[in-house]
Amino acid sequence: MSDLVTLGETMALLSAPRIGRLRDMAHLDLGVAGAESNVAIGTVRLGYSASWIGRVGADELGALVLATLRKEQVDVAGGVVDDAAPTALMVKERRIGDLVRVSYYRDGYAGSHLCPADVDDRLVATARVLHVTGITPALSSSARAAVDHAITVARAAGVLVAFDVNYRSALWRPDDAAPVLRALAKRADIVFAGEDELELIDPARAGDGGGSTAGHGTAVAVDPARSRADVEAALRISGGARRTVVVKRGAAGATSFGPAGTVDEPAMPAVAVDPVGAGDAFVAGYLAALLDGEDERGRLVLGCRAGAFAVSVVGDYEGLPSRADLALYDRGAGTTFR
Repeated sequence: MSDLVTLGETMALLSAPRIGRLRDMAHLDLGVAGAESNVAIGTVRLGYSASWIGRVGADELGALVLATLRKEQVDVAGGVVDDAAPTALMVKERRIGDLVRVSYYRDGYAGSHLCPADVDDRLVATARVLHVTGITPALSSSARAAVDHAITVARAAGVLVAFDVNYRSALWRPDDAAPVLRALAKRADIVFAGEDELELIDPARAGDGGGSTAGHGTAVAVDPARSRADVEAALRISGGARRTVVVKRGAAGATSFGPAGTVDEPAMPAVAVDPVGAGDAFVAGYLAALLDGEDERGRLVLGCRAGAFAVSVVGDYEGLPSRADLALYDRGAGTTFR
């Protein structure tokens, strides 16, 4: 039994150790990367148990993925070693400052072979949270079916379903992605989306949202930092406050729409070094606070704190904080521990 269960593709990661063109690097650092496993690692570091379901190749890179997750105390009993396909690869370069460029080598690789039979129904049904993203359904029809199956099992068992849109333009076109992502959002209890992803999952785009926010029960003031269109889309996605929609706004923080009304939380101050993985850190912090029993503001606060730690460190998961790390934000700037 795990507090959080997630499924998706975790890849080997080759990343440039310094700023500049990839072709000019004498060597690359080897690690792992994956949105779902990032959330699992972040949840474990914040004191909860997590399980990852996915496929890796029968190769050294697959062994690295599994060894890394085990080292981070993520349960990988649901991991499948695929003899027919290699482990996928992600290549990351920091071209200018904190501007990152990512390339994927994953089409037809092991992670795309994920299927419903790989999903441990008992593991999902006994979890407190099932976390899925919009990345996995983009990999293949069988991976999409695996996500659908996991959600069906979770909903039948009364397990909370969290869905992070995580749209990847390199994997599918917006017109292909939108109906799939909208359907997943409708089945989730909590939806995480960036401001640029709201249009993809807005019911009005499919013609069933009416373009109106009537019936949501709360008049929402529009912050100058966000557009009225974004607010109205988030309210439609919340389905009359039946589900919580959390809009990740990067350096502007986060805004939540749902049963608790509209809650804004500013970002924590941080020196951004690598933005990749910050959204996953936010989700891990939010879900850990949910498991703590925190209210909506408490969830946003922990999410923003976790995101600030993540952007301060190069790597997908390396900057994810522990509880002890989070307490450092209560210390004054420039504090030295002796």
